[in-house]
Amino acid sequence: MKIAVASGKGGTGKTTVSVNLYYFIAKFWNQNVQLVDCDVEEPNDAFFFINRKLERSKSVFQMIPEIDTDKCTFCKKCAEWCEFNSITIVPNLKFAEVNASLCHSCGACIAACDFGAIREKEIPLGVISSFDTGIGKGMTEGRLEVGSAMQTMLIKKLKKEVTEKDCITILDAPPGTSCPVVETVSESDFVILVSEPTPFGLHDLKITVDLLNQLDIPFGVIINKAGLGSDEVYSFLNEKKIELLGVIPFRREYAGLYSSGKILDNISKDTENIYIEIIKKIKSRV
Repeated sequence: MKIAVASGKGGTGKTTVSVNLYYFIAKFWNQNVQLVDCDVEEPNDAFFFINRKLERSKSVFQMIPEIDTDKCTFCKKCAEWCEFNSITIVPNLKFAEVNASLCHSCGACIAACDFGAIREKEIPLGVISSFDTGIGKGMTEGRLEVGSAMQTMLIKKLKKEVTEKDCITILDAPPGTSCPVVETVSESDFVILVSEPTPFGLHDLKITVDLLNQLDIPFGVIINKAGLGSDEVYSFLNEKKIELLGVIPFRREYAGLYSSGKILDNISKDTENIYIEIIKKIKSRV
């Protein structure tokens, strides 16, 4: 089973929920489980496993077209085929260039060129690392090359690296509802949306609910930092008949543990019971 943990808004507690689910599924469900950090611009799941051991790490690359102006006839066919406007051709100046920051490596320009003037070169995309956390099947993260805008491409490559079968996979998604989130939740069996009872939390939750309805992926909601804000988010869930998986109250001391990377240390019995109930609801879906 693949479970993605997402949130329309950053800072709702998506990583907190992902890490705790990973921990408690291994502890109480007796299931193999692995954690995948798909927030490739700022992966931080590994910080919460102090005794983690790096098992393997590999650099991954993006293939970027390069135009040989000695062979190019400047016909502009490659630019016309490019859906991302990453190719600039100026025939009068005999100028041809590919903007790597816009290119999605789709290969259309190479197929379009009738003169063999386009070849590909590798540029760094990021690094994919796997860790032994001492829990389940460990965790894997993607870390995007600084300055790259190709989060979605790295997430695709990251998901292909996760080959463990017969286990539960927890996918910690990036915040928002853009392409990286869509790629992360695609092919998931279930999505857990983490929200907070604030106006911003409710606004972004509604957008994410619309997204998942369009993708036709089943989902439920966890309210984190309960006790802050208002009750409007609960009214929304009731109105739309959306399953409430659990409610995690706001606690200042717990926020302090998070900020020091110790959310898996000294877990209160109340918090443990909340996650056990959430796991029971997920378990009923398997």
